[in-house]
Order: sequence, then structure tokens, then C-alpha cells
Amino acid sequence: MDFNVKKLASDAGVFFTRAVQYTEEKLGQAEKTELDAHLENLIARADCTKNWTEKIFRQTEVLLQPNPSARIEEFFYEKLDRKIPSRTTNAELLGQYMQDAAKEFGPGTPYGSTLITVGDFQKRLGGAEREFLHTSAINFLAPLRNFLEGDWKTISKERRLLENRRLDLDVCKARLKKAKSAEAKAAAAPDFQETRPRNYVLSASASALWSEEVDKAEHELRVAQTEFDRQAEVTRLLLEGISSTHVNHLRCLHEFVEAQAAYYIQCHKHMQDLQKELSRFPNAFAVNASTSGVSTGPSPLSTATLPGASSPSRPPNPSNALESSTLKIEEVKPPATGTRKAKVLYDYDAADTSELSLLSDELITVYTVPGMDPDWLIGERGNQKGKVPVTYLELLS
Repeated sequence: MDFNVKKLASDAGVFFTRAVQYTEEKLGQAEKTELDAHLENLIARADCTKNWTEKIFRQTEVLLQPNPSARIEEFFYEKLDRKIPSRTTNAELLGQYMQDAAKEFGPGTPYGSTLITVGDFQKRLGGAEREFLHTSAINFLAPLRNFLEGDWKTISKERRLLENRRLDLDVCKARLKKAKSAEAKAAAAPDFQETRPRNYVLSASASALWSEEVDKAEHELRVAQTEFDRQAEVTRLLLEGISSTHVNHLRCLHEFVEAQAAYYIQCHKHMQDLQKELSRFPNAFAVNASTSGVSTGPSPLSTATLPGASSPSRPPNPSNALESSTLKIEEVKPPATGTRKAKVLYDYDAADTSELSLLSDELITVYTVPGMDPDWLIGERGNQKGKVPVTYLELLS
């Protein structure tokens, strides 16, 4: 290991000098060269751009990959310049679990076949998510990262050089000021007494020495001023490039929004297709209701329960002749078990005396009886009793 003691001592001396200089500037005991207003505005704008770009970049990473462990792993892969392994999305994993469960439950059963269908669409959603993550990482995250790890590091390096040039310039100004003060002092008090010619000689020699020191300090000041001006121009050009950075990031932001919109449109289409697939098996819920003795509420996929949605159409009255002839509402008794509370979603006007009129937001007791149409339940409200449509209810317990 090449250990340069002289260089180490020199760097330590520069560091100590800089520390003293900074302290004196803070205390107002040393002169400080101020940057021009335009350059100061460019620096403030660049700092603002860096800070907000970093926040947007970090939060976008969280949005695209909420798992912090996965983000750390991807960070190390990038630093090692290795390809990041492909990960299964949560939706894809859920879809696979659903299809595996369907094999155990029996793909021929209503529940098993539905699990297979929903699992397939979950995998499609996962595939759309994977494409969105890939596109966003390339079109949005990568440009932000390149700015933070490339352009900004260059700007920071040049700004540090400019600060060093400013400090050197201030040191030269202070040295020149000190030399001129000493020269003036030496020239103001010469000894012309003939009895002491030696003092006069010494005074004249000191004045000449300080004149040489002033000339040297002025030359060093001119060199320092030139270097400072050159570095200020380089820094200014780099900082003015922030405007181009904003234009580039604006384009990337548009691409991110387009990718996000395409992803949500694709997800919406998949869910609409899934609803159509599930609507082909409307009796699957009825079978479960008939066997359990309790009717289920509206399907979560139905838009009837969404805010602002209109009330569902009136279900058809039972056409089964056997039910019409044998089912008499006044003779129906609630079962010992299987009654549930239900909240009325919409107003309903009874079509005949066998039905029960409903008011929105009221609570009633409902149950089913063997042989009853699955689209209807028996509802009770106090001493009133009658058939009520399932689609107008939200079962609570």
C-alpha cells in the first residue's frame, strides 16, 4: 500500500484551513464571495428537483413493489449488475392456489368449476400486473434513477469544485488585504534620522519586501479569480440542464400514466369477462341455498349494491303450480334454526297479498322453506309476513 505521508499532511492542513475559514465566515469575521443571483436561483432549483425526484422515485418503488425485502434484493442485484429474477405476482399465486384447491374439491362441482374459472382470471390479472411493473420500471423508474445516480452526481461534484474555488479566492483576497495593510504600515513610519541610519535601511528593506508580497498576492488573486469564473461557468451550464431534465421526466411521467391506464383498463376488461363467465351459472347459489335452508345475499360481483345504482328488476313470481297451490303464507312457520336478519336495500311494493312491501334501510327477519323459489324468501316484520325478493336484501347474519 502506497502511503504518502506528505500528501496526508497536506490534505489534513487543507481540511483544517477550510474548517477555520467556514467558522470565520459563519461568525462574520472573514470575507465571503457571494455567487450571482442567477446562479443561486439555479442551485436552489436543482436542489428542489433532486429532493422531489428522490421522493417520487422512492414512493414509486414502494407502489410497484410494496415488499421491502424484495426491494432490497433487487437493489443488490442492480449493484452486482446481475439480472433480477422473475417473481410470481400475488394475483398469479392466488390463481394457482384456487386451481389447486379446485382439483381437491372436484372440478365437476359448482364450487370447483368456479374456482378454476376465477383462478384463471386471477392469473390473467397477475400477468397484466407483471407487464405494468416491467413497463413502469423501464419507462419511469430508470430515467429517475439515472438522474439521481448520474447527472446529479456530476452536478454535485462540480458544485464542490466551485465551492473550493470560492474558498481559494477568499483566501487570496484576505492575503492581499493583509499584505497591503503591512506595506502601508511599513511605508508610513520610516526613520530618516541620520543618527540611526541602520533603522532607515531596515525600514526601506521591509517596505520593499511587502511590495513584493503585494505583487505576489495580486498575481495569485488574478489566477484564483480566473479559476473561480471558469468553474462558475461550468457549474452554471450543468445547472441550466435541469430544464432539459424536467422535459425528459415529463415525457416519462406521461408514459407511466399511459401504462397505468392500460393496466387498469385491462384489469377492468378481465373482471367484466369474469362476471360474464360466472353469470352462466346462476343456479349454483340456489343449490346451496336449498340445501342449507338459508338464502345468500347478493353476489359481491353484482352492481346492485353499489352506491348510486338503480334497484334491480322485480323477479318473476313463482310459476310452479305445486308451490302456488300448497304454499300459504299465513300457514308458514319459521324454522327452529336458519332465520337471518336482512337489511332492505331498495323500496319494494308487493304485487299481491302473498308478498311483503319493503322500505329502504329497514331490518326484517327472513328464512326459506322447502320447495320455495330460490329467488324469494319469507320475510317477517312484526306481525306482517310475506314473500320478499332476494335481490332487494343484504343478509346481515
